[in-house]
Amino acid sequence: MGLIAPRAPEFEISEWRQRPLLQRIKPLAIEWAQDGFGSPVSVYVVYIVKMAAYVVGGLAAIAATTPGLGSWTEFGSWWTEPIVYQKVIVFTLLFEVLGFGCASGPLTFRFLPPVGAFLYWLRPNTVRLPPWPGTVPFTAGTRRSIVDVVLYAAVIAAGVWLLMAPGSGTAPGSELGLIEPSRLIPLVVLLPLLGLRDKTIFLAARAEQYWVPLLIFFFPFGDMIIGLKLLMVAIWWGAATSKLNRHFPFVVSVMISNSPLQRVKWIKRKLFKRYPDDIRPSKLAATAAHTGTVIEYSIPLLLLLSDGGITTTIGLIIMVIFHLHIISTFPLGVPLEWNIYVIFGALFLFGHHAEVSVFDLSSPLLGAILLVCLVLMPALGNAKPHLMSFLPSMRYYAGNWATSMWAFRKGSEAKIDECITKSSKLQKTQLTTLYGEEMAELLMQKAVVFRSLHHHGRALLGLLPRTVDDVEAYDVREGEFVAGTVLGWNFGEGHLHHEQLIEAMQERCHFEPGEVRVIVLESQPIHRQRQHYRIVDAATGVIEEGYVRVADMVARQPWLGDDPTIPVQVTARHDQAPASPAPGGAAV
Repeated sequence: MGLIAPRAPEFEISEWRQRPLLQRIKPLAIEWAQDGFGSPVSVYVVYIVKMAAYVVGGLAAIAATTPGLGSWTEFGSWWTEPIVYQKVIVFTLLFEVLGFGCASGPLTFRFLPPVGAFLYWLRPNTVRLPPWPGTVPFTAGTRRSIVDVVLYAAVIAAGVWLLMAPGSGTAPGSELGLIEPSRLIPLVVLLPLLGLRDKTIFLAARAEQYWVPLLIFFFPFGDMIIGLKLLMVAIWWGAATSKLNRHFPFVVSVMISNSPLQRVKWIKRKLFKRYPDDIRPSKLAATAAHTGTVIEYSIPLLLLLSDGGITTTIGLIIMVIFHLHIISTFPLGVPLEWNIYVIFGALFLFGHHAEVSVFDLSSPLLGAILLVCLVLMPALGNAKPHLMSFLPSMRYYAGNWATSMWAFRKGSEAKIDECITKSSKLQKTQLTTLYGEEMAELLMQKAVVFRSLHHHGRALLGLLPRTVDDVEAYDVREGEFVAGTVLGWNFGEGHLHHEQLIEAMQERCHFEPGEVRVIVLESQPIHRQRQHYRIVDAATGVIEEGYVRVADMVARQPWLGDDPTIPVQVTARHDQAPASPAPGGAAV
């Protein structure tokens, strides 16, 4: 990889572009397995600087806004103050909802500019996606209004006001007290109110991580610590539970092979069954995946039940190493600051407050809130994934995400830039500015390759022949990046680029029948071994829906092999033939 430019392939890009889609994917998938995405060194430097800015900026902001705390350089003397942990949570919420955290920068295909979020959400007429427009009054429509802009600005202002709160009252072992509970009310109310107008912003705030603690802050100190401990354990256990599937070894092999710190190629090749002919995950990748799952179940339980001493210390060391390893891989989506936050939280809650037993919870109301947020919502999200985002479902890193693949008839993708109000150009346009048109197209295809290296990417590619008659007449794009361009934020949440986004884009772009086709793939329910799919025409609606078996996905290579299709169980088929190009560009 270079300092500024991405690593050049070992083949001629001009010749590669003449190949059929699956033949273009094969060399890129093989290359990824050994060399990763090939990002420039400067990309990782940017993220290291951003992590440092998060840490130093957070400490400086907390020190400056908390009377009696002292200088941020004296962090070692005041990091155990409870109000500091409260403000770490508030600062991280602001960091995320402004767009500086996950889903920012080049590793999320955000280049010029490197952030979206506030650039979109402070701009009228950008696209918003209400979660229940037909049910909740005053939320219908997909155009951001002045009301939405004001609500978003109010959320930011409420967060800043909370960050500036002095300590009040008393807390055991504290000289500064806690944030006055009444000061929490504006942010507690405004964020979900804004979320009813635009679910994208509520998800971007990582509400299950940072808004739920605001509810816990209303309770007395002992119950507050217990609630925060249970929340962190639920996050670990939720992630571990979501990995009890056949998908997670794919995530591990892709993530480690892309790590900039893992430079030994023979180790990377060992992550796959028989490189380069069979690049399904090997036993080594599966062992690494399930070892992580065991750690996420067992060590949090140990921390939850221990009350200090060597047992707690060992548990904390293991979890710190666990999260440092995740940071070191620089996973696409880059939830890097979240891992730093979790490390700090583990040290504060299970280290400094090890003596607080979760069995001493005294508030039935807090218990009910925790039951809903930490048990019932994840249970619903695992059993009925079409009803809930993977984020509040706490299904992190599992490889079991809803997703989509978009097919734009050649030239039609440009309508997005022409017809939709947004704050950044198409990724292809951004990359062309940086590296030229040929390298830009190669990198766009690498995004499709990333998806194909996961099990569900095999289904998306295998469904393409059912979607259009001539795949080569279309530009195939990863749905994640369509959402990132149009909405200003993307972080693996496939529901942001399903039918609701398609309809919002159609309202603005007026695609002709057959001009844009989208394959929508839902997550796997925890109790089923199949995934629901829909094929959607942007102009006319759903063409076909049915199921794809997980067993058929995990058995295939990223380039599908000799058969470009995948077995399906069709449950509904409407009277529309797959789209094909017609003379003059008209749909047939």
